[in-house]
Amino acid sequence: MRRRVCAGGGRCRWYYGRPDVRLGPGIGTYRGFRSTAGVPQERLVVPSGRVSLLIGFGGELRVRGDGGHTSLVSGLHNRARVLGHGGDVHGVELALAPWAAHRFFGGIPLAELADVLADPVDVLGDRARRLGEALADAPGWAERFALLDETLLRWAAEADGTDGPAPAVLEAWRLLERSAGTLQIHEVAAATGFSPRHLERLFQEQIGLGPKRLARILRLNRAIRLLTAGGRPADTAARCGYYDQAHLSTEFKAMTGMPPGRFLADRGTSSSWIAG
Repeated sequence: MRRRVCAGGGRCRWYYGRPDVRLGPGIGTYRGFRSTAGVPQERLVVPSGRVSLLIGFGGELRVRGDGGHTSLVSGLHNRARVLGHGGDVHGVELALAPWAAHRFFGGIPLAELADVLADPVDVLGDRARRLGEALADAPGWAERFALLDETLLRWAAEADGTDGPAPAVLEAWRLLERSAGTLQIHEVAAATGFSPRHLERLFQEQIGLGPKRLARILRLNRAIRLLTAGGRPADTAARCGYYDQAHLSTEFKAMTGMPPGRFLADRGTSSSWIAG
């Protein structure tokens, strides 16, 4: 387990844990958070191509335009959201590849979660409530991460035999992720043996977003990484498969609500009360 304290008096902390290897690929690092800032804070949540399960056990999370939540399930989406809290919030977040979310969530169709924010109880039933209560009662982060391992292994065992995404969909996902969204969709479809239209339908049903929308998200995430590391916008546009720098700027504004320069400036000065 790793721990990190933010600047400004240490009023926010992150705790990171590595999932049990038996859970397999598709699940990211466990990320605990605690903010005692005492004043309202907001953060832009950029589309990641992952399903997020955020379980709160202290404070209320607010999504601009959607009201308050203690915990959230966020499906795949390709427009940024603004997530905030009143100054004191405590919880843990898991980021899952869609096919892993399908497995751990008991076979729920991922199309039902696309562009959706939901209470975990509405998605997972009473087991989400039980998990939240157990995490809140755990004495520390090592125990919480161990509890997540135990719970997810049990959920995976209970889901054995549940039909997951088709092998061709998983292969198309891997191809898009490996190329950071730059591989042409007709090339992806050809590699899987399906027509682009048929692959689009399968993605909508089994992943939640079509391959073109997923590719946009993957390109944006790579562009953010390169620009944050100091890459020049024109070079970044070329490396990420945009037509030119203007295309990069247009996509940034469409998906984050702001051009790259302002995004980077805000990223450097904004609150960082939650990982991800």
